[in-house]
Amino acid sequence: MQMSFEIPLSTDVAYDYGTRSSGDAHGVVLTKPHVVELILDLAGYTSDRDLVGLRLLEPSCGTGAFLGPVLDRLLASMTRYDRSPGELESCLAAYDVVPEHIEETKRVLLDRLQAHAVAPALAARLVDGWVTLGDFLLAPCGRFDAVIGNPPYVRIEQIPVALQSEYRRRFEALYDRADLYVAFIEKGLSLLAPAGVLSFICADRWISNRYGAPLRNLVTRKYHVDVYLDLHDASPFESDVIAYPSIFAIRNGRTGTPVRIGRLKGGSAAEFEDLRLSLNNHAAMADVPDWFEGDEPWIVGSPEHLRALRALESKFLALEDDGTTRVRIGVATGADEAYIVDHDVDVEPDRLVPLVMREDIELGIIKNARRFVLNTFDDDGRAIDISRYPRLERHLSRFDAVRRRHVATKNPRAWFRTIDRVYPELVGVPKLLIPDIAGANEIALDPGHYFPHHNLYFVISTTWDMEVLGALLSSRVALFFVWSYAVKMRGGYLRFQAQYLRRIRVPRPSALPSALQDELRQAFRRRDFLVIDRLALDAYGLDALPHFEFVDTRR
Repeated sequence: MQMSFEIPLSTDVAYDYGTRSSGDAHGVVLTKPHVVELILDLAGYTSDRDLVGLRLLEPSCGTGAFLGPVLDRLLASMTRYDRSPGELESCLAAYDVVPEHIEETKRVLLDRLQAHAVAPALAARLVDGWVTLGDFLLAPCGRFDAVIGNPPYVRIEQIPVALQSEYRRRFEALYDRADLYVAFIEKGLSLLAPAGVLSFICADRWISNRYGAPLRNLVTRKYHVDVYLDLHDASPFESDVIAYPSIFAIRNGRTGTPVRIGRLKGGSAAEFEDLRLSLNNHAAMADVPDWFEGDEPWIVGSPEHLRALRALESKFLALEDDGTTRVRIGVATGADEAYIVDHDVDVEPDRLVPLVMREDIELGIIKNARRFVLNTFDDDGRAIDISRYPRLERHLSRFDAVRRRHVATKNPRAWFRTIDRVYPELVGVPKLLIPDIAGANEIALDPGHYFPHHNLYFVISTTWDMEVLGALLSSRVALFFVWSYAVKMRGGYLRFQAQYLRRIRVPRPSALPSALQDELRQAFRRRDFLVIDRLALDAYGLDALPHFEFVDTRR
């Protein structure tokens, strides 16, 4: 038996996600009017159609930035098709959880209806029926021909635990640390009528990262992407926010038609208007006939980039496919101030494991900062008997943060353990160290002196000469893979996470002539990236790569 779940909207706790530095509430980002007009066009909600026969949903209406233009189009269509205001009752539906937003949206709609000479009593009845104070994700809804809007930008950690649990129970795509907009997309798609369209402006992280995999799989199984627009270089919002936005239109049902992709550079009203006018003739947009399958990340560069990427992927193995090469992340302790120590700390010496951190690497050289991470595990991977290490116990007991960690409260008997296990045996293994965020993959070789901190990824292998592999992973060819799949950080920086590093394709070592390997090795030692890039093209059998932009800080 399915239980109902309601959060009383009169309580502040349920929907208090905090405020931004600008003073705006988290999740509240207002969309510019010309962006709204484009989104409505992509949804097919245009006044030349008989909109009175359609139903439109705005699941997070805010203060009416979308619903105002929606009503303008609906009223224009009503006049054009000689419909009456009394026929509009079921045309619109909107939700929001903030009472002040609901009141402002109703005012916006009432003003427009009254300007259109709709009787006050009818106008009030229409608006009250259209706009609902409530949680869209929990509300019962019907079917809609268009679902439009700008879903809330709220991290899952900002949502109360009980509400999180209910959301996760209802939405299969709300996976891992997915932002709340993922659930809005899933539910919005589920409410589409046959051939209905969802058109959102939204953060783009879900198209490439781990938490977006279930949603990508859902979309590719049941729906069709009509249009995808990259807005990284545009400014679609009224306030300056740190977001990586996109606009997409997704249609109910699999149509088999090409996906139109595009990228807006400036984001001015004129540029959006030009794009609106070009939608029918495909100007300034490219068609992708073969979209992605399953939960594959979506690559939304140019068709030239996609062709080059797929050609490389069809010819070469992924980095870990040789069976011995592995991409890992360094140790997370949960309280670095307690677990990362200097050489003169008063603990048992056999608990000290040499550590390397991001700040210890400069120009590919690892500086010995004489710091260590405390090893709280035995050789079998179990938490140590802390009573056998009184000095270690005394040291860790000085830090209140150690006992406050989730891992400590979950298992009080092992309160002292680090979140991740430390593997002392890996210290002596040669490894390539890769910072998480950098202008380029600034790779350093540790010949076997340290264990990495969690702000470093590392690659180990018994198949590769590590300097040869280091050269290939430092090249523009490897960067092309990361650039294709990774989230682009503001300013052109790339995010080097394991999920993206594992997608790098490499030749088999046995396929590389010994002379080429020696040249790669020597160039890596010299950090001569111009030579590395040229040699990598030879290794991959390429004349050139498509142009792609990133902050290249390789020196």
